[in-house]
Amino acid sequence: MRVAVTGANGLLGGEAVAALAASGHEVLAIGRGPCRLPPGAYRWAEADLGDGASVERVLREFGAEAVLHAGAATDVDACERDPELAWRVNVGGSEQVARACRALGARLVAVSTDYVFDGTAGPYSEDDVPNPRGVYARTKRCGEEAALVLVPDCAVGRVAVVYSGRQGAKATFATQVVEKLSRGEKVHAFSDQLVSTTLAANGAAMCLELLLETTYRGVLHTSDATVLDRVEFARRVATEFGLSGEIVPVRTADVKLLAPRPLRGGLRTERAAALLRTKPLPIDEALRRFRAEWQRRGA
Repeated sequence: MRVAVTGANGLLGGEAVAALAASGHEVLAIGRGPCRLPPGAYRWAEADLGDGASVERVLREFGAEAVLHAGAATDVDACERDPELAWRVNVGGSEQVARACRALGARLVAVSTDYVFDGTAGPYSEDDVPNPRGVYARTKRCGEEAALVLVPDCAVGRVAVVYSGRQGAKATFATQVVEKLSRGEKVHAFSDQLVSTTLAANGAAMCLELLLETTYRGVLHTSDATVLDRVEFARRVATEFGLSGEIVPVRTADVKLLAPRPLRGGLRTERAAALLRTKPLPIDEALRRFRAEWQRRGA
């Protein structure tokens, strides 16, 4: 099958490309700028979700039969500073992908976020009504609708706090915890923000199974299974890696943040657990796999 992945330089997109390339599919990896992935059995196409045309063009030329749309502008504070860019990428880019999928008759899974909820009453199920706050959250919610409205065969996979130990993967809160504690530095973590987390490799596997092995349409939560605050997440990371050091609880109100953060968030994943062969991971198993990924960096 001809399968395309947008956001291929990102955490979840990169894991998806690697999994697809190992499975015998004809794979097109799409990203902004040069390819930062290890060599593999895929083609690379440089295209920008925010330019209005290039991603749609390469999808049509490839003749995609299935698309995992993992690309987005994900820096929530940067989105607040530049709402026009956030709209072009998260809404216009999703529209580009959706237009191509509609024209090609391709199945689409669009990756979204827990930030579509306001964080007043989480954890949230797929049936809870979104109420996004902030530019990032609102543009991602609009991107969900662009995909669901324009593409008949479409699902949205929501993830949260994505992290990876893969070589070359971008820094995240989880990797910063490891690096800072390893250097003897303090880690500051929000004590008043409940989140789900998502190990990128497992989130990608769930989204690809949703894309290629199911006919499910609508929203599905494809994060890991455990909801916890960021202080506890940092402590769990430290314990898994055998690291000691100071983890300092801070409140979101005490930090200058441009974009609002959902505080009582998290995603309920019972539906994904019932539907998919690849299950949402409990935090201890996710962190065990994260440590194994990290150790392979130096192998």
